[in-house]
Order: sequence, then C-alpha cells, then structure tokens
Amino acid sequence: MCERRVFVAAMAMLVAGCSFVPPYQRPPLPTPPSFPVSEAVTPAPADWRTYYPDARLTALIEAALAHNRDLAAAYARVAEARANAAMARAERLPPIEGNASASRSRTPADVTGMNRERTASRFDVNLGVTSFELDFWGRLNALSDAARAQYLASEEAARSFRVSLIGEVAATWYLLNELDTRLRLAQQSLDSRLRSLELTRRRQQAGLASELDVAAAESLVATARSDAADLARQKAQAINALQLLTGMAVTVAAPEEVSLPEPLAAGLPAEVLTRRPDVRAAEQQLLAANFNVGAARAAMFPRITLTAAFGTASAALGDLFAAGSQAWNLATGARGPLIDFGRNQANTEAAEARRAAALANYEKTLQQAFREVADALAAENEGRHQVAAQEELVRAQEARLARVRARENAGVASDLEVLDAQRSVFAARQTLAASRRQLATARVTLYKALGGGAE
Repeated sequence: MCERRVFVAAMAMLVAGCSFVPPYQRPPLPTPPSFPVSEAVTPAPADWRTYYPDARLTALIEAALAHNRDLAAAYARVAEARANAAMARAERLPPIEGNASASRSRTPADVTGMNRERTASRFDVNLGVTSFELDFWGRLNALSDAARAQYLASEEAARSFRVSLIGEVAATWYLLNELDTRLRLAQQSLDSRLRSLELTRRRQQAGLASELDVAAAESLVATARSDAADLARQKAQAINALQLLTGMAVTVAAPEEVSLPEPLAAGLPAEVLTRRPDVRAAEQQLLAANFNVGAARAAMFPRITLTAAFGTASAALGDLFAAGSQAWNLATGARGPLIDFGRNQANTEAAEARRAAALANYEKTLQQAFREVADALAAENEGRHQVAAQEELVRAQEARLARVRARENAGVASDLEVLDAQRSVFAARQTLAASRRQLATARVTLYKALGGGAE
C-alpha cells in the first residue's frame, strides 16, 4: 500500500511538472534614498516633442530616429531576439510532421530460407511527432522564459539607445547654436580690433603711439582671426556630427538664439531609476540568468521523449488508403546522465556564477544611473546660477560701453576706450553663450538620465 502511494505521488509530480528556477525578487536599491536637492519643479515629460518644442530641432531628431544606422541595427537585434524567443517557445509544443515514403526491395533466394527470391514493396503516409521532449522538469519552460527575458532586454536596450540618440542630437544642436553665436561675436571682435589697429597706426603717424603699440594691436588682430577660424572649424564639425547622427545629409541653417529646455524635477530614485530603459534591460538580463539556472538544474535529470505516428501503410500503392490499411506507432524513452564526471554540476555552477554577475551588473547600472542623475542635477543647478551671473556681467559691460560712448560724444573719451569697452562686451557675450549651452546640455543630460523620450 505504501509503495502504491509513493508511485502515485511520483506520477502526480511528473504529470504536474516541476521547476528548478530559483524564486526571483527585485534586489533592493543600492543607492542613497534621495537625490541632491533640486529647485526644479517640472516633471520630465515622456514625449520628447513636448520637451524640445523647437521645430528645427524636432525635424533633426525625427530624421535621426528614421535614418540613424546604429538605431536600425539595434532594432534588428530586437527582431532577432524576438525570433529566438518564439523558437524557444515553440520547443515546448510537439512539432507535427508529415511523412510519405515508398520502398521496394529484393531478397536473394539463398537468403530467404525458402529457396526462392522475394520482392517486396511498401508505401507509407503518416502524421507524427518525433522525439518530442516531455518537459517534466521545466527545462524547456525555463529556456523559453530566459529567451523571452533576453528579448525584452534587447528591446529595452534599443529604447536606451533611442534616448541617448535623442539627447545627443539635442546636445549637438545647442552646441551648434553656441558656436554660431560665438562665431558672429568673434567676427565682430575682429572688426573692432581691425579698427583699433587702424587707429593705432594713425596715432603712430601722428607721433602719439610707438611701434610696440602697433605690434600689440596687430597681435590682437591675429588672435581674433585665429579665434574666428577655430570657431568656424568647430561649427562645421558640429554640422557634420548632426549629419552623422541623422544618417543623411541635412541642410542646417545657422540657428538664431534658441530657448533653453525647462528645468526638471528628479523625484525619488526608486521611481526614477526603474523607469530608465538601461536599468530595465539589466533587470531582464538578471531574470534571464535566473531562468538559465533553472534550466541547468533541470538538465541533471532524465529527459523523457515521445515518438508517435498515425497514418496508412500498404504493399501496393493502390491500396494505400483502403480499409484496414491504418498504421500507428507510439514509443517513449528516457535518457539521463549516469556518470558525466561533474559536467552537469559544473554547468549549473557556471549558470549560478553568470546570475551573480548579472546581479552585480544590475546593481552597477543602478548606481551609474543614480550618479548620472545627481551629476546632471548639480550641473543644472550651478548652470542656472552661472547663466544669471553672466547675464548680469553682460548688462554691466553694456552699461559701461554706453557710458564710454557718452563720454566719447562729449569729447572726453577716445576711440580706443570705446573699442576696449566693445571688446569687453564681446568677451562677456561669448562667455554667456558658452554658459547657456552648458546649461542646455545639463538639462538635456538630465532629461536623458531620467529616462525621458524612451517611449
């Protein structure tokens, strides 16, 4: 009676199936409970068109999303992972095959045992299943779940690249705006220094300036020309970078001063970081590794296979579908490791090591994401203060220029004083353009770090 109960319990376990996949629970957040304090109050919008409303920038981002080759390759990898997941899922279902065969054979008389030759024919048509594994231990189910997690990880990786691509296009656009502004200011500064050089030469002719003064003015002109040439080179490279990002040749008009993106609020790390596609991709990789541990453990048990076929068979082709020609066969088998010299155990330990590595990678991704958000918050906060201070400096220099011009009109100040005040205004505006671009880049980085634009 006891043996019967044990047998019934064992059969019930086989029919119900079992799983060796370790239970999964999301690891705790390995970061501080909050980000540095930010004065920003606007949440990050999911739609990048809301965050970047400039029509010219929108057109560039849409072109990049449509034509960037790296993004196309990322989507191709997603399609490949999706196909792999579908194949792994199909392994859990019995493949039904159709088979038709015809054979004819001759046996010599001295072999038949009846002292006469024998000629035989056979025709078969059947549907069947060949060596289908019955997933009693959950091995195929674990492999299917692992493949699905890999597919989801590749999908999140593509989203992460999409977010980075949008951010890179926006950052390059703001860089182009800065370089165009600074180039125009550099050209104005060159014009101012050329006028200063001309005045210095006239003063020399009048005996009011020395050759050293002329040489110093010529040096300033050469420096201004060099600065303008360098900025022109950087602007051309920024345009080339946009063309590479968009995957096509684009005509980029010199942008006027564009408005900066709005400041953003970070929120709590547990809410923000788990929305990032790279964090979700790392967690899917951890899940896949967890399922692979279950598959490796299940491989240590026997694999039970089923072979079955149903159809017709006949010695004559004309009788193949006649009454009584039905034929069928059913077979099952089991094979499992007896002595593998620790191969399966080593494979299981390797799978567990890969799961530990995936866990470490997941935690590192979270920590890196936390740092990116914290750095972007710090850059955004300090950038706003820097832009405000630089705007104040520009106003002060412009006020100084206005006073010098008033003195010039009154005959008190010289042309050289006016040119010097103009150069100070140009320099302050140059620094302001750079500060505004740095603030824009910080907000672009923060939007990207918060996972904005993933959908």
